[in-house]
Amino acid sequence: MEEKEAKRVADSLTEQVQILMPSHINGSDRLFGGQLVQWIDVVAAVVARRHSGRNVTTAAIDTLQFKAGAYINNTLVLIGRITYVGKTSMEVRVDTYVEDIAGMRKVVNRAYLVLVALDENGKPTQVPRLILESESERAEWESGKKRHALRNKRRKEGY
Repeated sequence: MEEKEAKRVADSLTEQVQILMPSHINGSDRLFGGQLVQWIDVVAAVVARRHSGRNVTTAAIDTLQFKAGAYINNTLVLIGRITYVGKTSMEVRVDTYVEDIAGMRKVVNRAYLVLVALDENGKPTQVPRLILESESERAEWESGKKRHALRNKRRKEGY
């Protein structure tokens, strides 16, 4: 497999903005969690496609923590970034915020997903290395290594 040129976290940073409509709301007048998961998955896929230059598939949603609710007419901002890469897989963090009219943001959700790059035949293929440029990127990488090891341990345990 050929070595791909390394990329920076900033090269694949992705932001999506939504205004919550009645069709996005559940029976408790809050954002339907399934709708948010769909948006998170799309943002993560765009991040992974930008990093790998390939089509991707979601292998796992590792962590999905709901911190607060969101309501009709809220502005929702989703920001995705690469946190860790393996040989063919990429870990992507997606943070979701409610943004008020003044631009202040409140955390609604944080999710970590694992996506795999696919070649022309739909088989896993190598992804570029990740260039870490800041202390926060290095800290996220170290945490990503721990999450990767935990996922491998769980897989061996049949989880």
